Amino acid sequence: MDFFFKYRFVLLLFIFVGCASQQKNTATTEEIEKLDKLIAEMAFEIKARWARPLVSNSLNSIANAGLLPLGSTANQIDLIGTSSHFRIIGDSVTANLPYFGERQMGAAYNSANGGIQFSGMPRNLKIVKQENGKGYKLDFQINNNTETYDVNVNIHPNLQSRININSSHRNVISYSGRVYTYFTK
Repeated sequence: MDFFFKYRFVLLLFIFVGCASQQKNTATTEEIEKLDKLIAEMAFEIKARWARPLVSNSLNSIANAGLLPLGSTANQIDLIGTSSHFRIIGDSVTANLPYFGERQMGAAYNSANGGIQFSGMPRNLKIVKQENGKGYKLDFQINNNTETYDVNVNIHPNLQSRININSSHRNVISYSGRVYTYFTK
């Protein structure tokens, strides 16, 4: 009898904890309206705070050798102090993001920067407003004459964002950061 009592208690505890973790993170009306305006104006910048590369043996070796920035691990690299950015201004997209990971094909000759760089008009741009005020999802393709990138951007009402980039020449990488209004001069 004592065994069944403990079993029921543990089961109820799991149910209670499971239901408590199901609480929804809801955005305020002000946050949703601010994000709607930001997307409608299409003039914003995402400043990447973290890079999240696909972890490989090579990247683990670099991390184990202590060659990553302080506070970083092989699967989460701190970008404080870098000039990384991702901008959308009107119908143009510009990115200058550091890259951590493995290339599947060689870099362009005389390439001064091994990062992800592109600038221009995206192809097949899709902007979808997520249900229940969860933000926006932007998908597009763009190339820089040597690489083609499939880009997926998720922007949440609290202005946190995630950029996923799949390259024709490199392993996949994602970035997380914050969205800011970009004022053109």
